[in-house]
Amino acid sequence: MTNPEPTTPPVQPSWLRRHLKVIVPVLAAVAAILIPTACSTVSRTVIMPPKMVDAEFVGSESCAQCHEQISRDFHTASHALLQAKGKNAMEMGCEACHGPGSKHNESGGAARTIINPKRSPDICFQCHLDLKGQFSLPSHHPVIEGKVSCTDCHNPHKGRAVPGGTGSMLSDNQQCQQCHLAQRGPFVFEHEASREGCLTCHRPHGSVNARMLTERNQTLCLKCHFQQQTAVGQILIGGRDHVAFLSRGTCWSAGCHEAVHGSQVNSSLRF
Repeated sequence: MTNPEPTTPPVQPSWLRRHLKVIVPVLAAVAAILIPTACSTVSRTVIMPPKMVDAEFVGSESCAQCHEQISRDFHTASHALLQAKGKNAMEMGCEACHGPGSKHNESGGAARTIINPKRSPDICFQCHLDLKGQFSLPSHHPVIEGKVSCTDCHNPHKGRAVPGGTGSMLSDNQQCQQCHLAQRGPFVFEHEASREGCLTCHRPHGSVNARMLTERNQTLCLKCHFQQQTAVGQILIGGRDHVAFLSRGTCWSAGCHEAVHGSQVNSSLRF
């Protein structure tokens, strides 16, 4: 007597297979909403202008009626290079940063009817996303905390937004020294790095290093003050053996060169 061959039980449809007729249309609908607004579908950067409740865009010409001087100078500003064509051009002037101005006009310029970037760095951050990250680093100017404004250092309405542009370090120094008076000088013994500009040693928006320095500890100084090792156990910097000094701390905290910006009494930048 032969044993009957085992029969395979019918395969039950999985959860996914049972609900496929419902899932597919839902996914298609979601894709139809998301894909047209994805950045990868356009050949330019898409940034949404800030919004004001119940306000509409009126165009920069309307702003010029009261802010005549600012409007006259704006063509020289770095931000004036931003442009759009056709109907979108209305949103690319003053209202690209300040938001739609219809309610501001209707109220005769009342407060809180227009966005003030001096109080809200988020307006600048909507374009300058990298700087928002830098202001979140351990050492930074207190912009996010509301103690310093982007407009304290940058003029969005006239001339270069970056003081002096990329070719003038002197203007960078003057900008920083408006607040950092002790570092202004003049000094009898000037630190040569000051002639190159504050940005030689500092990152003005933020840094992982203390005092917004570009490098930590002696690494910063040794980028310019090259060390030489002429013998075993000897490190010469400026012609002097620094082995005993380097273990004490940084060049400015080890009691050696405290006056890093300049000194009135010592050529080795001592107080």
